[in-house]
Amino acid sequence: MSKDSRPSRRQALLGDRPGSYAIARRVRISPTKVRRVIDLVRGMDVSDALSTLRFTPQAASEPVYKVLASAAANAEQADSIKRADLYVSQAFAGEGVTMRRIRPREKGSASRILKRSSQITVVVEPRPAQAAAAPRTTAPAATGTKKKEA
Repeated sequence: MSKDSRPSRRQALLGDRPGSYAIARRVRISPTKVRRVIDLVRGMDVSDALSTLRFTPQAASEPVYKVLASAAANAEQADSIKRADLYVSQAFAGEGVTMRRIRPREKGSASRILKRSSQITVVVEPRPAQAAAAPRTTAPAATGTKKKEA
């Protein structure tokens, strides 16, 4: 496969839309633990997400905080977008390299310990104009007293 046929990472993540991204590789926390934290902030405004991550007790919140802050700084620097206008459009954690270690067991045998790492990717974009300007409507409350016709 030639390099020309594969899109750039920016093209794959953002396309032609304004915004930016940041990636942290070889973070020594398993991806399942990182995904728990990422699910909290996906779709939030950047300032709200950063304050949420600052007070989240999970260990994975620190590297996610750093990646999100880096993505926001990249958007401010490269595209001149204000941090207040950004939101977390995509965030995901994938498998990184796995270090294999050996733990001695009984009768001279051994078992394998897998020390997993992850790759954290965060994409920030400005909110679409029509979605930000349109007021949010709520669905009418269900009364729960439907008449049954016999």
